[in-house]
Amino acid sequence: MEMAGVIASWASCYQPNRKIGAVIVKNKRIMTTGYNGAPAGVKTCVERGECLRRKLDIPSGTRQEVCYAIHAEQNAIIQAARLGVSIEGATLYCTHQPCGVCAKMIINAGITRVVYHEGYPDEFARELLAEAGVALERYEE
Repeated sequence: MEMAGVIASWASCYQPNRKIGAVIVKNKRIMTTGYNGAPAGVKTCVERGECLRRKLDIPSGTRQEVCYAIHAEQNAIIQAARLGVSIEGATLYCTHQPCGVCAKMIINAGITRVVYHEGYPDEFARELLAEAGVALERYEE
């Protein structure tokens, strides 16, 4: 979880409380990492000097597609695909509970356990993970 926090510090989100980090671990080895940020070749919110979601007054936990950034969990999964790294049966450590879109990707990537530190207002994501048999655990220090 400490590593997820370090990775989160690399995020290019304009909001300081929305820096998210993810680490995918399998057999006690770090497979990939991800943080929230704009896709390659796209200006980040920091470079733009504003948060699009705040500008449009979009509430947290809704309309995740309206954002320049890709979520940390998504970036970690995409990185595994790009590198040809199998993450089936892995654990994903994340600074925040995944959203519904990330939950779907986690399920289809074959990740079997998610450990998160901070909550996120997305009950649907929790339901999806539970139905798919993905263990969801809140990290307590």
